[in-house]
Amino acid sequence: MSRMTRMAVVLLPMLIAGPAQAFDIEAHRGGRALLPENTLPAFANALSMGVSTLELDLGVTKDRVVIVSHERGLNPDLARDTAGAYVPPPGTPFVQLNLADVKRYDVGQIRPGSKYAENFAQQRAVPGTRIPTLAEVFALVRKSGDKAVRLNIETKIDPRKPDETVDPATFVTVLLDLLRKEQFTDRVMIQSFDWRTLQLVQKQAPEIPTVYLTQQQGPEPNVLAAAATPWTAGYNPADYGGYVPRTVKAAGGKIWSPLYVDVTPAAVAEAHSLGLTVVPWTTNAEDDMARLIDMGVDGLISDRPDLLRKVTQQKGVTMPIPAPVTP
Repeated sequence: MSRMTRMAVVLLPMLIAGPAQAFDIEAHRGGRALLPENTLPAFANALSMGVSTLELDLGVTKDRVVIVSHERGLNPDLARDTAGAYVPPPGTPFVQLNLADVKRYDVGQIRPGSKYAENFAQQRAVPGTRIPTLAEVFALVRKSGDKAVRLNIETKIDPRKPDETVDPATFVTVLLDLLRKEQFTDRVMIQSFDWRTLQLVQKQAPEIPTVYLTQQQGPEPNVLAAAATPWTAGYNPADYGGYVPRTVKAAGGKIWSPLYVDVTPAAVAEAHSLGLTVVPWTTNAEDDMARLIDMGVDGLISDRPDLLRKVTQQKGVTMPIPAPVTP
């Protein structure tokens, strides 16, 4: 066998298999199973281990600063005042607080005895941690030197509770102004269960991918196959044969992010046929991760980015490069 023939034999399987496909490893709220959610320590930990995307949630304060929080106000299971007492339910909405007020609260330790503490018993507490601004997260990413990591940022608006946030138009204006000021428009995706904000983003910043979050199971689905809901900006899946991917495509979405238990092989195939990227939320069990990857999803959102890295590596996915950084 000649040298050229031997090389052809070695290279043929590689050519058939092709290069490893890019896969989006998203650290949900920075990886809240590991460190306090939506905080600089959590984001630093995710960057240091190596993820494709930091997933996080946004609110807007009374003085129009974009902050990072899953809840629309102070979380009674997380926020402690200067005396060390957890705030009473339901927690003051951020739209009623200036940034200086928000920064007084410590969100570095889950309330002991809470359901949240039971669900994330292994989370390492970091007392003294404050709610960050989105600008502070950008600064951390720059500090890490990671040029590839992206941010999947969610507008936390509930159309049923308009008094708890700024209106969609104000939210989008404040957010886009910040993204342009920080020169981060090319490194973000904007996601929401409230599709009104996504419609506004598509009109005002069409270069930014929009991520349509959907939940069809559970007590409060935002998408129903047979009817429009307050969440879907007038788009009714019934007009598209009851198919959610078709509805997302009609609404102008680039990425479909369904609840992971709603995902089926047929839905993934249909979404891909429409040109949609599919990134389910939020899966933390290794067997679920493996099953979804085998369905052909394009990424996963997880509270356990460490486990997600492990499973995807076993599947032959090229790992994001770690970017060690401290908050």
